[in-house]
Amino acid sequence: MNFISKIAINKGWSDDKKYCVTDQNQQKYFLRVSDKEKLDSKKYEFDMMEKVAFLRVPMCKPISIELCDDEVHSLHEWIDGKDARETILTVSKEQQYFYGVEAGRILQKIHSLPITEVREDWEVFYNRKIDDKIFKYKECPVQYENGQTFIEFLNANRELLKDRPQVFQHGDYHIGNFMIGEDGEIYVIDFDRFDLGDPWEEFNRIVWSAQVSPSFASGMIDGYFDYKVPDLFWKLLAIYILSNLVGALPWAVPYGVEEIAVMQNQAKEILEWYDDMKQIIPSWYLIEKKAE
Repeated sequence: MNFISKIAINKGWSDDKKYCVTDQNQQKYFLRVSDKEKLDSKKYEFDMMEKVAFLRVPMCKPISIELCDDEVHSLHEWIDGKDARETILTVSKEQQYFYGVEAGRILQKIHSLPITEVREDWEVFYNRKIDDKIFKYKECPVQYENGQTFIEFLNANRELLKDRPQVFQHGDYHIGNFMIGEDGEIYVIDFDRFDLGDPWEEFNRIVWSAQVSPSFASGMIDGYFDYKVPDLFWKLLAIYILSNLVGALPWAVPYGVEEIAVMQNQAKEILEWYDDMKQIIPSWYLIEKKAE
């Protein structure tokens, strides 16, 4: 396919190059360019995206994937719209909540895809991950104000990881990876961090959503569970959020003081949500429930 224009999209943390391309018929597409070493991974990602699209999930539907010289080119439908993170606060809290419910239902569909293989036992895998994050955190030159509280909670609740199922995960499911289309619908984007794991681990990045819009984050949980949230979810959510948080500070150090400050502020906020880990449901969800 020949394109008459190619505009770079400089957003996100991905190593891939992203473009808005236009063909001779003025039709726009989304083009993702990856290193050829990623070919197998990108083919699997493309295949899974096709399966997700078949479930009628609103997304940049995949069109084609090919190896061009030393690059993998994957072409997708283009969505006219704006980043949800930048536009969500321009709509009412009720609409924010509705978008969250839709995001939760989309995630439920993604998790319904059959997979042919899983990781090793989830409890073994994730406990090793926690151990590694705690070790790196303790070696880190900077610390969270009450970091030991997070570590104690993780160590006290590890047994909850036992017998967890595994599914195909989007891998980076938060408000920064949604768009609000010009049609007013919400679309999920960026599947390039896909993974396999506990379906509830997928909520580990809900922190970013709750910081922007508690209504959206609350709706996402309600939509996923069809308004019947199991008690166990809240405990596992806390484990996954805190595990991410403990691992994020050592990650932030090479990026400098600004990223370190972002994570330290997030740690303070999370501690407030959980009342120093004395309550298991984050306060932003409780506040939204009381407001209904």
